[in-house]
Amino acid sequence: MMILQHENVLITGGTKGLGRAIAVALAAAGAKVTVIGRNKTALDAMKETKIDAVVGDVTDKIFMDQIIAEVNPSILILNAGATPAMAPINEMDWESFSAVWNIDTKAGLFGIQAALKTPMPNGSRVFIISSGAALGGSSLSGGYAGAKRMLWFMAKYANEVSTQRSLGIQFQVIVPTQIIGETDFGFYSAKAIAKGRNMKVEDYLAGTYGKPFTAKEYAAYFVKIITDKLYGDGVAYGIKYDGISKLE
Repeated sequence: MMILQHENVLITGGTKGLGRAIAVALAAAGAKVTVIGRNKTALDAMKETKIDAVVGDVTDKIFMDQIIAEVNPSILILNAGATPAMAPINEMDWESFSAVWNIDTKAGLFGIQAALKTPMPNGSRVFIISSGAALGGSSLSGGYAGAKRMLWFMAKYANEVSTQRSLGIQFQVIVPTQIIGETDFGFYSAKAIAKGRNMKVEDYLAGTYGKPFTAKEYAAYFVKIITDKLYGDGVAYGIKYDGISKLE
């Protein structure tokens, strides 16, 4: 088991939803946690915890280079992402279809590059948050599924560079394979899908997954992936209410 006491953790998109839940869980386990966000109100709310908060744009390459060099994390969690437009493909323009590529994928690229450039310490780990949509697509979300799958490929490419340069940095993908309806993003996504099927959100979630899943439960599984050596060698792991599964 890896002990999180005094581990230095940096999380992008860590002020709300699943990112915040992960930040709180890691801080409770003894890690020194810093989160990056753009919403000042959300960042100020983090002051109630033992978590440092930094204002910054994770799609700014210079900023990402600087913050990773400054914080020098042993664990980097690339969680930041945009909320995709939800509509059938025939109703989307290019801007709405590709918006997530300009946020999620761009932020992921700059985070990965900064980790390799600094570089992060030998033995450090970078966790890149993908989506269950990366497994089978998401017909209402435009380029979202493709962007999230691209992050998966990027983790593999980064591992190749780390190996070639003997950096000892491990890149892994975490895939929430169940929509978490209690988060704003989860409810938004579930609502759009349920509407297309003429269903209530609650009925859609229950019929698809059976048991509800909370952000706190997700974060607990995330901490387990970090601390348990059983999950130290996989490229990608899925998380849902009934546990962790190795995807690659």
